[in-house]
Amino acid sequence: MSTDASFLDLNAPVASSSVSMPWRDPASYWGGMTRAIDGHDGAVAAINLAALRYNAHDLVVRAAGTPIRVASKSIRIRAVADAVLALPGFAGILAFTLPEALWLASHGRGDIVLGYPSVDSQALAALAADPEAAARITLMVDDTAQLDAVDAVVAPSARPRIRVAIDADASWRAPGLGNVGVRRSPVHTPSEVVALAQKIAARPGFTLVGLMMYEAQIAGQTDNVRGAAAENALMRWMKRRSIAELADRRGAIVAGVREVAPLEFVNAGGTGSIESSAADAAVTEVTAGSGILAGHLFDSYEAFDLAPAAAFSMQVVRKPTDGIATILGGGWIASGPPAASRQPLPVWPAGLHTLGREGAGEVQTPLEGDAARALRVGDRVWLRHSKSGELSERVNEFQVVDGDRVVATLPTYRGEGKAFL
Repeated sequence: MSTDASFLDLNAPVASSSVSMPWRDPASYWGGMTRAIDGHDGAVAAINLAALRYNAHDLVVRAAGTPIRVASKSIRIRAVADAVLALPGFAGILAFTLPEALWLASHGRGDIVLGYPSVDSQALAALAADPEAAARITLMVDDTAQLDAVDAVVAPSARPRIRVAIDADASWRAPGLGNVGVRRSPVHTPSEVVALAQKIAARPGFTLVGLMMYEAQIAGQTDNVRGAAAENALMRWMKRRSIAELADRRGAIVAGVREVAPLEFVNAGGTGSIESSAADAAVTEVTAGSGILAGHLFDSYEAFDLAPAAAFSMQVVRKPTDGIATILGGGWIASGPPAASRQPLPVWPAGLHTLGREGAGEVQTPLEGDAARALRVGDRVWLRHSKSGELSERVNEFQVVDGDRVVATLPTYRGEGKAFL
């Protein structure tokens, strides 16, 4: 396996013809993917190069000049992240654990912002012992208790200054609806965030360099679900209201914090909110990761249409009835609320679906539908994971497919012997 991204030339221009968007012809697209992995046994994870290139360019267009920080949790394949970061328009990594950030820094990556607080004492000690890593990595905090955790490992006088950013809560506290969004930071109002900034500025051994506000209620909520017109309309209404509220509050927060420290960056958004996040005058960069590999959760957004870049294929091993084909494995369920949307989605042959009483199973998944009748033992079925990076935790490698041939094999974090979370 190779971690070299030099062959992944994502700079090639992306046209809008059916030739350059082969996924618009499912039979040709999945047929080519199937031919490419002919000879492989068992579960095979694959990335389509044309789709990967399209998604990366689409994110840049949507960001409209605002730099995009790559969310590593939504990829977990070093070579793919490196290839994306080589594109103009992308800059920096949003990592998900400090051990991961240290590992990426050891491989030459700089400008790594940790997306979540860390109290990993061994990793904090390693950061404090490495001035170069300390200059490349920014910790995320939302409470002085997280600064205390650093000081408990190494005193300020015995370490380089630690770069930190504040994670401010971006959820919408809607009248009558309560908290709309995810439960992240305890600091929400401008006064709360500024007060925390002042405490950080007063602490020896720390430098406040950034601010992050992730609007999950905008970025992470679908608004174009087939057959759900009323729910879609409600979701779009909520997003509009939340965007307006957030623009005012984030502007006030940024202005207040800048009076305390000269911020290097103000980070916002995700794949699902790039347009609105980038349009906010207070934001200097947006984050995206899921839109690169495109898990099927991102199929139901009004503002954009991604290509199915990552998928996995499993083989039929039995036929319990003429109308059911059972594949070995398949139960790669995504995190989040236990709902049908978190199951893998069978995409080829078209028309397959899981059984309501079984779903996707630990070691076998029965599939039914008209296409199941034509499937035979040994045939392949293609599925897409609900999320983007979580598939990488299930496999050691991805086959990179160009047309109907494999052009490279890339290890995942897991394939490189790393399991960070």
